[in-house]
Amino acid sequence: MKAMMGREDFEAGLRQIGAERYHHLHPFQQRLQNGDLSKTQVQAWALNRYYYQSQIPVKDAYILARLRTPELRREWRQRIIDHDGEEGQRGGIEKWIALTDGVGLDRAYVESGVGILAGTRFAVDAYVHFVQERTLLEAIASSLTELFSPTVIGTRVRGMLEHYDFISKETLAYFDKRPVQAKRDSDFALAYCLDNARRPEEQTAVLDALRFKCQVLWAQLDALHFAYVEPGMIPPDAWRTGEGLRDEGGAA
Repeated sequence: MKAMMGREDFEAGLRQIGAERYHHLHPFQQRLQNGDLSKTQVQAWALNRYYYQSQIPVKDAYILARLRTPELRREWRQRIIDHDGEEGQRGGIEKWIALTDGVGLDRAYVESGVGILAGTRFAVDAYVHFVQERTLLEAIASSLTELFSPTVIGTRVRGMLEHYDFISKETLAYFDKRPVQAKRDSDFALAYCLDNARRPEEQTAVLDALRFKCQVLWAQLDALHFAYVEPGMIPPDAWRTGEGLRDEGGAA
């Protein structure tokens, strides 16, 4: 990019990335919300997604440490509270564990990280490293996938409740507050990027950071799809049916 984009064109460019690259378009995501996965495949999704959820407050802590004003730190700190929780309030990680409980996975097994696909781990770790190593502007820009999540969450929840008899509203409690939280967080991150990308190369970096984050989310679903759907080649050390289930859960 050789010339600055206007604010409206810059925002439109960011939203276009979501329209073309966000993981709601992935075949595994489509199968999940359309009821086309088996219980085993939903369990694999819940287990692997836990690793991503567990690392969100880690990457947010790296960003928090780089913010230079109390106002910015207060704003970003709320993200960590949302996921880690606080006294008397369950956070997103605990709610995700409730989801894995709900689909019959053993809590200790989930939290151990045993059985996570290598592709999941590599993608999530790459995201954390990106936030550590790139500029603060790029790190914040990588969170902009939250621009696209509120509508997708509603579709996912409706589809799972409609199609899977082993899923309940309580199982999916993680998603209850996420649309509001994601809207709040993405409004802040979008304004920050629009205000602070002041040179053409900075606008390019913001766009590329969002593309990268979309790749992180897409790669996680690639790993699930090729291990558990087509062609169903589960790699060594990855979770298999019958492993890590609650004693009372039975086989998937």
